[in-house]
Amino acid sequence: MSLFLDVLAGKKARTPPPIWMMRQAGRYLPEYREVRAKAGSFLGLCGNPELAAEVTLQPIRRFDFDAAIIFSDILTVIMALGHAVTFDEGPKLPPLEPHREAVAALQRDPARWRPVLAPVCEALALARAGLSHDKALIGFAGAPWTLATYMAGGGNDEQKAARLWAYRDPESFDALLALLVDCVSQHLIWQFEAGAEAVQIFDSWAGGLPPVLFERCVVKPTQAIVEKVRAAVPNAPIIGFPRGTGLTGLLDYAEATGVDGLSVDPAIDLGLIAAAEGPVLQGNLDPLALVAGGDALRTGVESILKATKHVPFIFNLGHGILPTTPIEHVHELLKLVRGTR
Repeated sequence: MSLFLDVLAGKKARTPPPIWMMRQAGRYLPEYREVRAKAGSFLGLCGNPELAAEVTLQPIRRFDFDAAIIFSDILTVIMALGHAVTFDEGPKLPPLEPHREAVAALQRDPARWRPVLAPVCEALALARAGLSHDKALIGFAGAPWTLATYMAGGGNDEQKAARLWAYRDPESFDALLALLVDCVSQHLIWQFEAGAEAVQIFDSWAGGLPPVLFERCVVKPTQAIVEKVRAAVPNAPIIGFPRGTGLTGLLDYAEATGVDGLSVDPAIDLGLIAAAEGPVLQGNLDPLALVAGGDALRTGVESILKATKHVPFIFNLGHGILPTTPIEHVHELLKLVRGTR
């Protein structure tokens, strides 16, 4: 078993901890930019299993991370439902009309989802074949609430369109969440069957919700996904990432959903959450500290390692690595975490 999977199973604290980074295959790497240019577009890269597997493996070759995460995008699920998605500098989606007829018109047949999601599974199989046995392979999907915010009017700091829909027409909004639960669950099951050894559920827009919406739109759908995936893949290792929810929200989420791992954003004091019995922790270096390097990077790493030295822990960023990150800072991060210079 890989170091990453051993720690995620909660067996014991390891020194040094396993390390990988969200968005570790990305624009900060020149080799990624070359493949991206070859693919012609972001969606072209996501939809090409050979190229997606190649960029998945690039950070492992360069940095020797303990886990690879498949290169894809959370919005593939929305595309599988038949809702249009395009990418320019970022994703663009026509807002889904906030009523039951619009939700009913979405694609509900898993047999029709599969052709859209199949390239992810093909890339996973290729990436697994290219990894050594000591490197874990992670799959992922977006959480229903975050996906619904994009469909309702775009993800942003307030998610106004989705929140208004949830308040004004709870029946149709809950129907959308339920459909997303089904599609996300099936997507993750297929990823496990293709070679993923763990998965992460990204709820990037979970922060800022009042408790009643947090429970209804974030916690319950994620709980349902965990149950559905584990019914098909017993003991499936699952990491949850409800970004921006605060300490209390994180603990409530962890207890209710049953995730194995809890990815933590930079605003959380890891010392406080490590003191509470719960899932294996992952995180939570500020991506900008990695961009800055120097004292900011060293202080951030030391603080995290000190706070988690007695608990099973996976080192990661508190969100995705930024395109402006100097490669030499990533090498320095690895030296700091692994204790060698």
